Amino acid sequence: MPRVAVFGAGSWGTAFALILADAGCEVALWARRAELVEAINTSRTNPDYLPGTVLPDTIRATTDATEAADGADIAVFSVSAQYLRRSLTVWSPALADNTVLVSLMKGVELGTDMLMSQVIADVTGAGPERIAVVSGPNLAGEIVRRRPAAGVVACVDEQVAQRLQTACHTPYFRPYTNTDVVGCELGGAVKNVIALAVGITDGMGLGDNTKAALMTRGLAETGRLGAAMGADPRTLGGLAGMGDLIATCSSPLSRNHTFGSNLGRGRSVAEASAAMSQTAEGVTSCKSVLHLARHHQVEMPIVETMARIIYDGVPPQGAVEELMSRTAKPEHH
Repeated sequence: MPRVAVFGAGSWGTAFALILADAGCEVALWARRAELVEAINTSRTNPDYLPGTVLPDTIRATTDATEAADGADIAVFSVSAQYLRRSLTVWSPALADNTVLVSLMKGVELGTDMLMSQVIADVTGAGPERIAVVSGPNLAGEIVRRRPAAGVVACVDEQVAQRLQTACHTPYFRPYTNTDVVGCELGGAVKNVIALAVGITDGMGLGDNTKAALMTRGLAETGRLGAAMGADPRTLGGLAGMGDLIATCSSPLSRNHTFGSNLGRGRSVAEASAAMSQTAEGVTSCKSVLHLARHHQVEMPIVETMARIIYDGVPPQGAVEELMSRTAKPEHH
């Protein structure tokens, strides 16, 4: 039975811990707050993030990172992208030199413009053969109901990806392997920004044509950045790209879509933030994704528009009109 440490007991961290337990792993779930650990260990539920979901007995929670990491074959990280570096600096000494390090996070670090796998490498010194990412259309609220879903497990070492695939393969969760870590991470990070834009148009009541146009052009923007950063275009046309984009842009369970929808209904950025109990990664990542685009000289007008709305106070209504009235170009530009 593989031992897995999951660092982060939010909705997706807890949902992935459930997947791992259902796949036959022994799971240690690290949480920051003692009262949440107590609730998980005594009631078998996570009342803060996934109330009503009964967790398997093979999941034990702890606030002690050393205890969580003890004997772990795999360590999974599921915290806010902007807190990973700070948190991992604390956790890293507890991790064994052969532990596979897995990112569930979908963001780009502010200040460094690093993808999460790059942050993990930077903090731990681990080589790429020990670092993996899990991505795809995985809304936690559906996963914990054990509804059928698929995802992508990516690592440059195919054998490591296959080990992780086995560790999280259940009758309801089908993971595919990939060696394109950059493509999987870019798909996950950029789709959050596109989902903010789609949410805004939904909040404004602009309809499905607008939504379809934004999603399609958003995928084109992701593809341009991916090509510049060496990603495989097939990755962005698959589960970690288009699949994740569809789910995040369409579902009321999506935090980024919800945040954008609140903006579209006239709430300020501060008001939309206050209405959220969890992080909408696209709000922060739109700035770092835009930095990446500029660094690679890639045009990403939807991302640029979202950064102006979030950080420059540009009203969403005017920004959408401006976006739609840009100079027409060939579709495959």
